[in-house]
Amino acid sequence: MILKAAALIALTTFTVMPHEPLPDLAIGSAMPAAEVKMKDVNGKELSLKDAMGRTGLLVVFSCNTCPFVIGSEGSEGWEGRYPELAAYSQRFGVGVVFVNSNEAKRDGGDGFADMQARYKEKKYSGSYVLDEGNVVADAFGARTTPHVFLFDKDMKLAYKGAIDDNVGSASEVKEHYVQKAIANLAEGKAIDPATTRNVGCSIKRVAVEHKH
Repeated sequence: MILKAAALIALTTFTVMPHEPLPDLAIGSAMPAAEVKMKDVNGKELSLKDAMGRTGLLVVFSCNTCPFVIGSEGSEGWEGRYPELAAYSQRFGVGVVFVNSNEAKRDGGDGFADMQARYKEKKYSGSYVLDEGNVVADAFGARTTPHVFLFDKDMKLAYKGAIDDNVGSASEVKEHYVQKAIANLAEGKAIDPATTRNVGCSIKRVAVEHKH
């Protein structure tokens, strides 16, 4: 199982499609695109600022199609941990938003109706929003599904990277990066590590034309 998961990681591209250079959001940076409205699976418009909890906000760039999210032969994927992660976050007063920025795959499993169905089937908690034109992902410099960003109550970046250290098996996780970061954030302690390596499929972007 470990070898299969490792092979999956080795074969998956971590680069993005040809695109404008993406920013590399530094720890302590203000939340970008905080007021951009996105359609939640319930049909309402929601911004990241709207979703803030009293302690902060967890933003998870995700999708319906990447094997690092949904799993594959020999690997569980991270999606099965989303409900527990959301419940843990909310217990500490941290809001949760899952963001689907796979604009190039809206007709290939990552459309809005697909998102609604998956949210219900997999019992997500928190919000699941469609990032039209991958605008929010671009502002964040989000590169993979999943790619996690945790912000404090002042909307400053406190942690970024992976959910934990084992995509293949929840039972074999040794480092619960996000849960540890959330607990430390809530208790006012330093977050270490504040950055880990994000692992996943590249976000499927489209070039966005800018109107003049």
